[in-house]
Amino acid sequence: MGIGPGPVVGLTREREVLTVALRTNRHVVLEGPPGTGKSTLLRAVAGETGHDVVFVEGNAELTPARLVGSYDPAAVMAGGYVPGSFVDGPLLTAMRGSGLLYLEELNRIPEETLNVLITVLTEGEIAVPRLGTVRAAAGFRLIAAMNPFDAVGTARVGQAIADRMCRVVLGYQDEAGERAIVAAVTDGHPRPVALAVALVRATREHRDLRTGSSVRGAIDLVLLLDGLLSLRGLERLEDRGAREAARDALHAALSGRVRVTEGVERTPESVLDEILAGIWPSDGVPPDPGTSSDGPPGPAPSPAGGGPGKAGGLPPEAAGPDSRSGQRERPGRRGPRQTARRELQLRHPSFDEVSPEVGALDEEAFAAVMGADPDAAAALLADLALATDRELRSAARRLAARVFVQVGRVGAARARGTRRLAPARGGDGDLDLERTLDRWSGPWPPAPEDVVARRWVGARRAVCLVVDRSGSMSGLGVAIAAVAAAGVVLAAGERLGTSVLAFADRVEVLQQHGRHRAPEDLVLALVGLRGHGRTDVAAALRAASAQLRTAAHADERVVVLLSDCLSTAGDPAEAALAGIDRLDVLCPLPAGGAEAEALVASRALAARGGGSVAAVRSLADLGPALTRLLG
Repeated sequence: MGIGPGPVVGLTREREVLTVALRTNRHVVLEGPPGTGKSTLLRAVAGETGHDVVFVEGNAELTPARLVGSYDPAAVMAGGYVPGSFVDGPLLTAMRGSGLLYLEELNRIPEETLNVLITVLTEGEIAVPRLGTVRAAAGFRLIAAMNPFDAVGTARVGQAIADRMCRVVLGYQDEAGERAIVAAVTDGHPRPVALAVALVRATREHRDLRTGSSVRGAIDLVLLLDGLLSLRGLERLEDRGAREAARDALHAALSGRVRVTEGVERTPESVLDEILAGIWPSDGVPPDPGTSSDGPPGPAPSPAGGGPGKAGGLPPEAAGPDSRSGQRERPGRRGPRQTARRELQLRHPSFDEVSPEVGALDEEAFAAVMGADPDAAAALLADLALATDRELRSAARRLAARVFVQVGRVGAARARGTRRLAPARGGDGDLDLERTLDRWSGPWPPAPEDVVARRWVGARRAVCLVVDRSGSMSGLGVAIAAVAAAGVVLAAGERLGTSVLAFADRVEVLQQHGRHRAPEDLVLALVGLRGHGRTDVAAALRAASAQLRTAAHADERVVVLLSDCLSTAGDPAEAALAGIDRLDVLCPLPAGGAEAEALVASRALAARGGGSVAAVRSLADLGPALTRLLG
């Protein structure tokens, strides 16, 4: 990526896909947060392929007439409605000239304007009143761009448009790539460049920031810092007073670019000060250009500019700012996104009944929806918990804490009896031939870790619930995760210790083993999750095993994995089963999903883990599944 004209840094795969899409007459939408190089990538590919680019800025003022063109009133009065009186808009200009029509901010364009494009994308022509039919030249393509993380002023992109376009997702470059971009634009010295990039990347992962800065912030930060150092007579970052200059430059460059998460009572400057203290302590030295700011080694990162993993078509689920991006998701954790009322109305038919006006949540209306369609009500409540309306969001979170905990009690079963017969790996006990054959692959005899036996085990168990947040983690997906977590925590007692993790390409501990957390608090943490990132099941299982190792007196260590088990990052999941006595899988199968692939992967992994699979299509499936697995 570059900022403005310049070479593209990284994005090798995305560049190849876009090039091939143009060569094969495909229309494309580029998705990614600001500063990931969407425009730069397009201009570079267009230059290589010899296409002209007709640029259109998408906004609410882009009407069909402005996009297509219109008759000049003065010319019509002089000569009538003849072709010479028609002034082509950008769409017809690109269609007649074999060019690329580049639509910025696709999800800000009114629906009636986007509908004009349907016939153009399908048939390559458009019927203009009085002018007739205009057919596109052979080289015409539509390339659109959108920022999937911006909820303000955006609208839903209809499936009719999405179904006619390919989708290329852009993420932020890796640290080396961002340093190269900043150095190329600013001609800065390595140390200020390293500091600026480290600070900017940290804003994308801070829990109190909903939106972090793009690499443009790092560019401004370097330029401001160099200017302040020169103005104050300082030569190096090691000089006394340089850190104060860096703080001033940081506030000026980034405080307007970052967005504090709704409900967090902090200023951008206070968060930036915390980030600066973590990277450059007041009594320390600035980061060395040879070190990485990305923290200790963890799961393998996505390739430069890499995508999100399991991503559906555009738009997934509700197709809008809150669609799966994990994907188009930048590396690292980001704060929960907020959902506008307009999007909620489009996503949920009962929204206006439950929230008849700004700030209002009618609990009686919600109860009626819950009685008629529990899944739809749960999905609505989960989305309301991230509404942009502060009062509505607060009311929804309070209601979610009550409702999801109450539903979770259905699956909260105490461990019964003193000992029971259960499968276990390692060969002690009576051989369970069926489970052993499911696990075993390779030469005979099987290795000891592949042998599954049935033996009497004590009732004291340690259970770790692992929630996959890399898929379409919104609506019903959030509700199922919250209810499952509540059910697991409610089932805890003397004979059942619990922990809860959430994962994508990184793992977040929501409840540590051996520490009590109220189920209501756990629900509130889970309703803030949104799907993003690649799927590293192996990393999640290793983290779960680490939690279970702290349960010194447990007779059995069990992982309950809420996931479709379709890994897109890291090691094979079956290589991470050490320390886990049994792995059970709750496989979410939403309507219209790729059920066969998910079930095959889930059954294979559960078999290797000596456990079983329960398919979860709705909240009604979750209670019995938890009761069976935890009972």
